[in-house]
Amino acid sequence: MREHLPFTLEDALRWKETYPTPFYVYDEESIRACVNEVYDAFSWNEGFKEYFAVKATPTPGILRLLKSLGCGADCASIPELMMAERSGITGSDIMFSSNETLISEYQAANKLGAIINLDDITQIEQMEKACGIPDTVCCRLNPGQFSDTNGIMGHQYDTKFGMKPDQLMEAYADLREKGVKHFGLHAMLSSCSLNQRYYPNLARELFTMVLRIHKILGIDIEFVDFSGGIGIPYRPEEKPIDMKKIGKDVRKVYDEILTANGLKVRIYTEMGRYITGPYGYLLTTAIGKKHIYKEYIGVDASACNLMRPAMYEAYHNIRVLGKEDLEEELTADVVGSLCENNDKFAINRGLPEIDLGDILVIEDAGAHGHSMGYNYNGKLRSAELLMHRDHSVTCIRRAQTPADYFGTLDVDPEFAAASESCILK
Repeated sequence: MREHLPFTLEDALRWKETYPTPFYVYDEESIRACVNEVYDAFSWNEGFKEYFAVKATPTPGILRLLKSLGCGADCASIPELMMAERSGITGSDIMFSSNETLISEYQAANKLGAIINLDDITQIEQMEKACGIPDTVCCRLNPGQFSDTNGIMGHQYDTKFGMKPDQLMEAYADLREKGVKHFGLHAMLSSCSLNQRYYPNLARELFTMVLRIHKILGIDIEFVDFSGGIGIPYRPEEKPIDMKKIGKDVRKVYDEILTANGLKVRIYTEMGRYITGPYGYLLTTAIGKKHIYKEYIGVDASACNLMRPAMYEAYHNIRVLGKEDLEEELTADVVGSLCENNDKFAINRGLPEIDLGDILVIEDAGAHGHSMGYNYNGKLRSAELLMHRDHSVTCIRRAQTPADYFGTLDVDPEFAAASESCILK
């Protein structure tokens, strides 16, 4: 949660003239500053690269911005690979981290020259069958236990991701036998962590494994991928992590374990949430006020636009534009219109008095917000806008139309067109 919003009521009203709420808006300048901060923190590591997790904000307008800042893309499906390619990201600037992977997915990743990150030892045979054995392969570690896990990721022995250490060793030996020349090591052992020690502790886990692989197999791991896992402060009482300090602390572990043993690795990260999460906002209009056993404020957005509160009971701060400095005189649930009682953005939230037509801003929605949307009740996906330094906006994803919704259904095309015409007139 930021101290001040980067836009005003006047900005939102101007945008709303062209783009009806609900819509997402992303703050371009803040995203730029965040990426620069990450690269600054790891500037000591030659070859450091951020592979933005496409799943967090899968929009070409965002990916092109990140590419211009030196980022690659972490992909997990063919459409994500296609989106990366069409955003100008190809070759080893793509990390393909999939699980339960289809033959066609290996083939698509290999065709683009992406680095394939294997989730399981059995995937070696599948990959070889699909596309042969690439020169470069990465493998994903699951150590079974780790000090900094949390409820989102779960304990390592209960997660579906990665290989046990003994399987990992066997996989590297097999891959070398099959002709792999360049090796990487990957792990994601927590999610949305605000623990300053998460990356340094993960570094210790991975660098120790790098040393073990070197000593036992004689294989030099060339890059280590920390994946994501760094969180953002959704709640008012939470504090943001200090990325500069994390970079320094990781360097200490690097020097202690790797430099001391004459080893070097490139460090990669995949910080989707950290990079776009705090800088994306869902704007929605108050359309109803209901007084029964408690107070409700109805808005034109729903869990279809942002499902994190419904799915995780996640907290997102809410501000009312133009009323940011008013006292919280109202306690209410902020709800959407789905036929589901968990369609709530806030429960018993303190708010200023709200009038119909007020614009509410749901904060910290820039990652895993729009991307997790869906069409329950036939609700249509919202637009996404990129706000520039002068507060002008570019539409980087238009809102869905009824024709889009009906376009994948086995219906008469004339019916779909007629439906849209009828509704919009």
